This record gives sequence, structure tokens and C-alpha cells, in this order.
Amino acid sequence: MAQGQHDEVREADPRSWRVGLRRGLGGHCPNCGAGAAFAGYLRVAKNCASCGHELGRYRADDAPPYFTIMIVGHVIVPLMLVLEKAAAPALWIHLALWLPSTLALSLALLRPIKGAVLGVMWATDADGAAR
Repeated sequence: MAQGQHDEVREADPRSWRVGLRRGLGGHCPNCGAGAAFAGYLRVAKNCASCGHELGRYRADDAPPYFTIMIVGHVIVPLMLVLEKAAAPALWIHLALWLPSTLALSLALLRPIKGAVLGVMWATDADGAAR
């Protein structure tokens, strides 16, 4: 089987982690892709309004903040170091640039990352409940 055909077969799998990841990043229900996964900024909807899938059973817990911190840190810290080496600005300039940038980037990424975690949990059927 050719590589392109292999990807199409894998993508067509209804429980593919790629499908769950893509739907979750968009904030959609990982099961159907039509309904909303969130009932608020970060609160997961109990059930999908479109297909009725029970979304409330997926508990992402600390994974989304962890991934957000990793991504934001890998973006902000190098930029901060480049600015420091290039211009050596005063401390207040660093504070004025990096505190709002860190906050804005964190808030922008947290919800899509939580959706992506929910999508992967859906694909792997990991509901986070203690067994």
C-alpha cells in the first residue's frame, strides 16, 4: 500500500487520535466534530449538544496547563534572551513586554490545548476515572 493511501485509511478511522486532536483543537466534540466541547472558557460540556456523547467523563486535569507552560516557555524565554543580548533593555521594558505576552499567549493556548487533550483521551478511550 502506498504511503498516501495508508494515511487516508488511518485518517478515516473514527477513533483516530489525529481526528480527536484536530476536532479538540477547534473546540468541537471529538466524537462527531459538530457540537461544542466546552460550556465555558475551560469548562467541558457534560454532553455534546449534537450527538449526545458524554464529554464530562474526560478529565484532563493538569495536562493542559503543563503543555501550555511548556509551549509558552519555549516561545517567550528565547525571545527574552535574544532581546537581552541584542539591546540589554531596562528591567521595566522586559516586564512591560514579557508579562503581558506570557499572559496573552497562555490564555490563547490553554483552551485549544485542553480540547486537544480531550480529543486524544476520546481516541484512546482514557476517561481519567480512577479504576
